[in-house]
Amino acid sequence: MLIGAPKETKDSEFRVGLTPATVSELTHRGHAVIIEKSAGIGSGLTDDEYRDAGARIVDTPEEIFARAEMVVKVKEPPDGERKMLRRGQILFTYLHLAPDLVQTQDLISSGSVCIAYETVTASSGGLPLLTPMSEVAGRLAPQVGAHALEKEAGGRGVLLGGVPGAPAADVLIIGGGVAGTNAATIALGMGAQVTLLDRSLEVLRRLATQFDGRVRTIFSTRAVIADLVTKADLVIGAVLVPGASAPKLITRTMIKTMKQGSVFVDIAIDQGGCAETSRPTTHSNPTFVVDGVVHYCVANMPGAVARTSTFALNNATLPFTLQLADKGWRQALKDDIHLRNGLNVCDGKITCKPVADAHGLQFTPAEALID
Repeated sequence: MLIGAPKETKDSEFRVGLTPATVSELTHRGHAVIIEKSAGIGSGLTDDEYRDAGARIVDTPEEIFARAEMVVKVKEPPDGERKMLRRGQILFTYLHLAPDLVQTQDLISSGSVCIAYETVTASSGGLPLLTPMSEVAGRLAPQVGAHALEKEAGGRGVLLGGVPGAPAADVLIIGGGVAGTNAATIALGMGAQVTLLDRSLEVLRRLATQFDGRVRTIFSTRAVIADLVTKADLVIGAVLVPGASAPKLITRTMIKTMKQGSVFVDIAIDQGGCAETSRPTTHSNPTFVVDGVVHYCVANMPGAVARTSTFALNNATLPFTLQLADKGWRQALKDDIHLRNGLNVCDGKITCKPVADAHGLQFTPAEALID
């Protein structure tokens, strides 16, 4: 198979879909790889490293999309790339389609085979291709939140860890999954007072044990959220419903009750955000203020630490990339139900039920297209 990786074009997106190590694995198995010129520079990966791994460097994304049987990316394809997709061509990347009707319609029209990292599952449970980026985003959230709390950045002027005689910041984390757990780890390490909410008692018990009681764990209800946001200096939204739009757990009314200069970091913004006031931002203009609350809603948070994120992502995607290349998409999806769960759009049909439900469109089971 001929596999291609274009340079990412989203604002301040420096990750790349394939590393030289992944390219080497693919070429070792007899596949061919083309990489757009300078695609890996933002992650510290040179064209010469790709050439040494067996890839051919091409000048434009048009050549990638025109020739490659499978395109491996990081972020969802922008409008120009969607227009270049071909019927039967495999697109393997993050898609986050539930909050994005225009992208969904374009992918349907393309007839391409669109496999989303964020809905691929694992036999042990969880979402193995979303996990590494959730880890990164979770660990970044207290860091960016701490900066946004600085007075110069528009915040209250609160130091996350405090100092002797002046209290540490109160950090409220909504969601005890991968992102929320990693956010709690870093917030604790920075010296904050941390409260974590979840609707699973099993998750809360695990977290209470994991953090040895240093994190307050509370069962999440609308009333609890409404109460605790009024006391928090930093709120981190880390909720996830796989494949679906994030629930709006924080209302505009709740935002109005928060402290002036407090900060809200919405890790769920890729799936539409978990606050009514959230809207996607970029690394070049990451924050906005609503009712005195600083909102950080960057839709590609891990792009800020591109090298770490690129290697972490490739470690997770490599086995699935090899399956698709070695077997072709039909056989690979037949053989692996977890990879099959990643199929979101195929041959003009939506094959991910949460995406179909989000847009009120017809759902077609993946099995109907591969048998």
